[in-house]
Amino acid sequence: MATGPRIAFIGAGSTVFMKNIVGDILQRPALADAHFALMDIDLGRLDESALVAGKIISTLKTGATVSTHTDRREALSGADFVIVAFQIGGYDPCTITDFEIPRSFGLRQTIADTLGVGGIMRGLRTVPHLWAVCEDILAVCPDALMLQYVNPMAINTWAIEARYPQIKQVGLCHSVQGTAEELAHDLDLDVNTIKYRVGGINHMAFFLELEERRADGSTRDLYPELHRAYAEGRAPKPNRMQPRCENRVRYEMLNRLGYFVTESSEHFSEYVPYFIKDGRPDLIEKFQVPLDEYPKRCIEQVEAWKVQAQDFRDAETIEVEASHEYASEIINAMWTDSPAVIYGNTRNAGFISNLPEGCAVEVPCLVDANGVQPTAIGDLPKQLVGLIRTNISVQEMTVEALITENREHIYHAAMLDPHTAAELDLDQIWALTDALIAGHGEWLPDWCHGPAKAIAA
Repeated sequence: MATGPRIAFIGAGSTVFMKNIVGDILQRPALADAHFALMDIDLGRLDESALVAGKIISTLKTGATVSTHTDRREALSGADFVIVAFQIGGYDPCTITDFEIPRSFGLRQTIADTLGVGGIMRGLRTVPHLWAVCEDILAVCPDALMLQYVNPMAINTWAIEARYPQIKQVGLCHSVQGTAEELAHDLDLDVNTIKYRVGGINHMAFFLELEERRADGSTRDLYPELHRAYAEGRAPKPNRMQPRCENRVRYEMLNRLGYFVTESSEHFSEYVPYFIKDGRPDLIEKFQVPLDEYPKRCIEQVEAWKVQAQDFRDAETIEVEASHEYASEIINAMWTDSPAVIYGNTRNAGFISNLPEGCAVEVPCLVDANGVQPTAIGDLPKQLVGLIRTNISVQEMTVEALITENREHIYHAAMLDPHTAAELDLDQIWALTDALIAGHGEWLPDWCHGPAKAIAA
């Protein structure tokens, strides 16, 4: 009889991500006998993921087991933990639509999965599926914790909390710990010596404290050194994860705001109106904004996966390295009652006191047998709050559209987006939104295609 947790993985066809999470979990002794219920609608990818998971188990010589499912409720039945990692509509056609239609209006984006018109559309097509997962959880595993890894993270988290507050969930990203590693790299420090405190919203949280722990037990504020390194050209160093994308946008915002943001320059440049402007190639060059990199990477990743999948099929064992995802740390902490601290996305119940109640915030969380417990940050500096609120307004209107099934609010969300508003006038925004809704067709809920209030000429 298995003694480990039952972990349902919804969207297990994301094989590389699944591999990292399963590998992390099985390297923790208390979780070595876990059962993984892998679920996906793509049978080919599901079989590949099951093969990879089985070879990880064989490589690590654990007692873990795997089952595969195309029926979601069957996979969820009796689960202790639910990991959700899917992309509705995929790169082709939905991400392509989110890039090509705005580009035809003169609106260019970098990632288009979190905010902006691309993030709004992704939220509209994703949230209903997350709500369906919630319905199944309530039916067959109501005490399970949902570890939600889907973008747009803040919109998703807010929408789940708004409709299914009884669901135990945490939204997870790797931007906080990933940025800590980047800053350590820029400052030639061991990341394990860096102490930090972060708060905000997903992809727009800020390092409120950034210190180095010294051998004598004292600490050193790293912000002065970070400013010096940027002024002297020693930072940013080339991005190790995305070597074609530099990090100049975040350092420029550090200069202007006094705090370092958690998400990449590639992402952040489309959350604000300052860096991507039609007719300003000088800005794109100065800040090295990678406008065409993400679609290229998606295509490259699809091709690379074909080679990697064959390598996995041919290999007798699979090398397992620890990732920096929080999933295994959370599951281990809850399963063994061994306290851990992670950064999670959750409903703002006063945790950041000068952001709106009920919005989705990213804050430090204590995890133990009692679950994921967000901790209070207090007030953020007002300049950070002002910037964050511009993004929260877009998230709020997207969630309101979903909750009320009111198509008009899709347009309201688009007109409030900082980058979109900086590039397009109101007639263009309305026309673009119409085109995106039509372009996505059946990938969007039916109500999105209903009548919208006429706009006076």
